[in-house]
Amino acid sequence: MNLPADRPESESSRSESTPPNPEPMIRLDDFMKAAGMVGTGGEAKIRIQAGEVIVNDEVETRRRRQLHTGDEVNWNDQIWLVELTDDDPSS
Repeated sequence: MNLPADRPESESSRSESTPPNPEPMIRLDDFMKAAGMVGTGGEAKIRIQAGEVIVNDEVETRRRRQLHTGDEVNWNDQIWLVELTDDDPSS
């Protein structure tokens, strides 16, 4: 049986399989801690699962919800705007 010779991977096929630069993200519970909204991850979990947190005008109960630059987090009558950079350690 003849098998095709191995060909070097073309540049176009490599770029299709690997995203160039994924957008930075942070989990909702980590964002709440980093922003000083809560003191601990446990408190963030309780607040999120109780339906007290609103993300982009929708109640969010998933503490691992991924946030990106431009997302709005509303809790306790205050609004936080998510601003992330590529060098954030949480991304």
